[in-house]
Amino acid sequence: MSITLENTSILQRLRSETHASHDALEQNEFNQALTAGHISAEATRRFLAKLYGFLQPYEAQLSLHTFPAAWEVEHRRRAHLILEDLQPTSELPLCPDMPPLRTWPQVLGAMYVLEGSTLGGQVITRQLAKAGIATRTYFTGYGERTGPMWKSFCQLLTEAANEANQAEIVQSAILTFQKLHAWIDQP
Repeated sequence: MSITLENTSILQRLRSETHASHDALEQNEFNQALTAGHISAEATRRFLAKLYGFLQPYEAQLSLHTFPAAWEVEHRRRAHLILEDLQPTSELPLCPDMPPLRTWPQVLGAMYVLEGSTLGGQVITRQLAKAGIATRTYFTGYGERTGPMWKSFCQLLTEAANEANQAEIVQSAILTFQKLHAWIDQP
């Protein structure tokens, strides 16, 4: 599968139009500590618990949709990896204010955000390893398959996008970044 130039407009729009929301999300306490080299195991656990609280309801909403096999949606579910990292003794709080995933373009926009996070997870994994923090199963994404899974997702997204649904895909991605940011920053 290769992405042709004429089909990349949705990817360009997503990168460009979600840039501010993406940057705002990356300013969270966890990422700042990670960047400064002052990350702790406890901060990592708190961040993972927040991510789980968003991913679990997101994945529940995804399960309401039917995907062609090429999307490999079952392999794209990752909330359980957080549970492997945390091994919680009680239920983790879930985000009550999720972005809507009622339409196909809304699903695509949210998936862009959460699939893209697997790429950043690769960087986080290396930084946590340097800090001696073993809690990083979730951040490894798809391991060696992270790059190919992202490329596959981008190809499928470009095939699914069209003039009529691009604006809704972009708006869903922006809203997903914003809702995730609000959830992570909530005490």
